Amino acid sequence: MTIDLAIVAEWALKSLILIVMLVTGFAYLTFFERRVLARMQVRIGPNRAGPMGLLQPIADGVKLIFKEELIPDKADKLVFVLAPVITVIPALIILAVVPFGPPIEIAGRVVHLGVADGLNVGVLYIMAVASVAVYGIALAGWSSNNKYALLGGLRSTAQMVSYEIALGLSFIGPILLANSMSMRSIVQAQESWWFILAQPIGFMIFLIATVAEVNRAPFDMPEAEQELAAGYHVEYSGMKFALMFMAEYDKMIAVAAIGASLFLGGYWGPWVDRVPLLGPLYLFLKVVAILFLMIWMRATLPRLRYDRLMAFGWKVMLPLALVNVVLTAVLVIAIGG
Repeated sequence: MTIDLAIVAEWALKSLILIVMLVTGFAYLTFFERRVLARMQVRIGPNRAGPMGLLQPIADGVKLIFKEELIPDKADKLVFVLAPVITVIPALIILAVVPFGPPIEIAGRVVHLGVADGLNVGVLYIMAVASVAVYGIALAGWSSNNKYALLGGLRSTAQMVSYEIALGLSFIGPILLANSMSMRSIVQAQESWWFILAQPIGFMIFLIATVAEVNRAPFDMPEAEQELAAGYHVEYSGMKFALMFMAEYDKMIAVAAIGASLFLGGYWGPWVDRVPLLGPLYLFLKVVAILFLMIWMRATLPRLRYDRLMAFGWKVMLPLALVNVVLTAVLVIAIGG
């Protein structure tokens, strides 16, 4: 069996670009969030480091690099160190199956703007990778030998189990409409119309469930500063804390890109068929719009009580997601069959 070195080089280059995008995106998403929250709370926000405060993420990164690394005396040191790595890796690889634009031709070679966007079980890959991330959080809480961290890890696990089923069911609508589990096929099927027009309930369920999955307000019970003093990462500092932080914000970017691809047409927009390089720009704008919505929710909605959060997941989200799947299946058979 011969290996095409050009394909290997293409995959390596696209993987490197994706990782750089996520690391840079994490840094500037924190800046974006702080500026938007400040604007909503009638404050100025970070504006001292560099022009308009644009160097603030770099200043924060340098500060975290030079902070002292602490490991609690009675912690399980190996698991304590590995937990941030286990948390951040799924966030870095989950976007491998998302197409960032239509195929373009470079030096006579057709290049797809995605690492493995043609994978025929792309949606299944996303669900599998997303479900792994919670292990890092649970292990971080357990290995810290701290009751607040352990409670945060347990809350995150219970929250993920409660909302994972509704999240998985929200994927079924786009799968049925595109008749494929490939993210490339799902996006290509939205060339003339976006799936959100037929799946408004599915998009709402996806958005709520993903906010719960990434532990963002109003579902930030695993961190809950006032109750758990930051929860599962209370004992982390320095670069290990930065990895935990990176995982949370990269997951936000990932779910925004996945949501845009499943429901908002992905990279499609005006004149993309004539100028393919507009595709990544349209996808970027849709991702920013979803991220803005998440930040807006954090700024305006109060944290749910834990029993109500669980009840909402099992008694409202799950039945609604099941009804949406049944209605979509009937619609597809009635129109397509």
